[in-house]
Amino acid sequence: MKKINLLSFLVLICLTSCSDSKKEETMTKKYVEEPHSFAKPNEAVVTHLNLDITVDFGTKQIKGTATYDINNNDASVIVLDTKFLEIHKVFADEKEVKFSLGSFNEQLGSALKIPIGVDTKTITVHYNTTEKTEALQWLTPQQTADKTHPFLFTQGQAILTRTWIPIQDSPQIRVTYNASVKVPNSLMAVMSAQNPKKKTTDGIYNFKMRQAISPYLIALSVGNIEYKAVSERTGIYAEKSLLEKAHQEFSDMEKMVSAAENLYGTYDWEQFDVIVLPPSFPFGGMENPRLTFATPTVIAGDKSLTSLIAHELAHSWSGNLVTNATWDDFWLNEGFTVYFELRIMEALYGKDRANMLALIGRQDLEEELEGFKDSPEDTKLKLNLKGRNPDDGMNSIAYDKGYLFLRTLEETVGRERFDTFLKNYFRSHAFSTMTTERFITYLNTNLLDKHQVTFNTEEWIYKAGIPKNQSKITSDRFRGVEKTLSEFIRKNKVDVDMTKDWTTQEWVHFVRNFPKEITTDQLTLIDNAFDLTNSNNSYIAMVWFEKAITYDYRGNNIDDNIEAFLTNVGRRWYVSTIFKAYKNSDKVAEAMAIYKKARPNYHSVTANTVDDILGYKAE
Repeated sequence: MKKINLLSFLVLICLTSCSDSKKEETMTKKYVEEPHSFAKPNEAVVTHLNLDITVDFGTKQIKGTATYDINNNDASVIVLDTKFLEIHKVFADEKEVKFSLGSFNEQLGSALKIPIGVDTKTITVHYNTTEKTEALQWLTPQQTADKTHPFLFTQGQAILTRTWIPIQDSPQIRVTYNASVKVPNSLMAVMSAQNPKKKTTDGIYNFKMRQAISPYLIALSVGNIEYKAVSERTGIYAEKSLLEKAHQEFSDMEKMVSAAENLYGTYDWEQFDVIVLPPSFPFGGMENPRLTFATPTVIAGDKSLTSLIAHELAHSWSGNLVTNATWDDFWLNEGFTVYFELRIMEALYGKDRANMLALIGRQDLEEELEGFKDSPEDTKLKLNLKGRNPDDGMNSIAYDKGYLFLRTLEETVGRERFDTFLKNYFRSHAFSTMTTERFITYLNTNLLDKHQVTFNTEEWIYKAGIPKNQSKITSDRFRGVEKTLSEFIRKNKVDVDMTKDWTTQEWVHFVRNFPKEITTDQLTLIDNAFDLTNSNNSYIAMVWFEKAITYDYRGNNIDDNIEAFLTNVGRRWYVSTIFKAYKNSDKVAEAMAIYKKARPNYHSVTANTVDDILGYKAE
């Protein structure tokens, strides 16, 4: 060993100490504080999940083990999130340990505290779900399209994964996972991972997700489903009676992936498949990596609602690749995704189609702003959801105000610069999480300061409402719709030829813009001409039913059709819109009579929302 003098020795100690201090500070600050998880990832964090479970339709339970690889930053306890789970026993490495459950919180569940040592490498939890588990929906054969076999699907976003897997349920904690899933031999299991294309003989399916994802994106579906490829990397899972319809409706999937890659870089998930779920699925779509979950309500027969597929595909960059670190930053997922979705739609179908979609979103935003007039804090992009359900932030503010901010920013700096910025943003932050504050810093450094552009970023993000410097969106086709509606109101006569080439968006714009003074006789005239009450397009039906309730239109057996729609469709946006119309029209008793029949068909996500709208209390 080389001799060193005292001064050199002291300097070396200082440098080593300072280095260790900086290293410790970096490790400590890797994860931000967030209010929707009990986990303490800066102390001990999970990195990989091995799931070994059985899906039991008889008891309506998932049961098995969740084993995690962990990183321990000198902690004596690792904390997982659980809710409505039965925990049987827990192991640290191969030794059974005494676990504890914290007090129960109605929104967050209970903290599962597991003692660990400095050298602990894995933890294993033996558990099963219960009848209260909110992420799962167990469907009888009668609730499916084919009506021959039961069905199961999960919905993890925002904080429901903890109700079917004990996990550190925060979006900033990314894990890879393997899974072994045992299901009845007549059914197929698929997950947000590498998936089978055919059923196995023994009902055992093995999955691998090698890219690290946030817990809300771990998804499972089990049913009597089949697969049909659209291209080498895209395809459809669906029940047999829906497969051909879905395959035809979504035949542009490969074109969408190519258009997305041309805009913002390589698709990093190898496969982009879609599974069409039963109609009780609570969302239009869910962007689970490699396997988007989709509602059958977007199968309109004319590809007019496939912007939803573009939206979920766009999440493969904004949301799945670069993920909001907390649910307060949700707009980073959805605002970017709406912007990207409409750029894909513009590339494939033209600017006016994209602008019609943007204007529909703008209408949704105005309605949301009106609904939040007594709570303007909720109209900010960056939210403070501490003590609240993160679902409270999943509305048009995140989606459509977020989009409007980005569109206005693009128009300010120029599309070419903005596209370069976004492509670099996705690539430089791939497979990581992002806070609003870090995004603002990146935006200033890599776009605004770089090109000496002044923009009111903080007003858009931290202030209520919509700033004055907003993009002005126009559509010649919507102007034509407004002219047709004006002529009808003036002449009291419907010109059917004027509407023969209308898209879904034009019909929605037509119905949404009925004047307040429209009469039930005029609504009857419209319904007789276009048979909107019996529309097979669920989006058109939804907006028509909303207006019928608002204006007390009762023709064409519409009450029966509304009840059938609400009983069969579980998409939260659609049913909540209709139930709000009942409430706003002082028809709560009428709504409640329907809801008591419909509620058993809804996923908990939808039921919880409608419960709040109608003031329903489960017996």
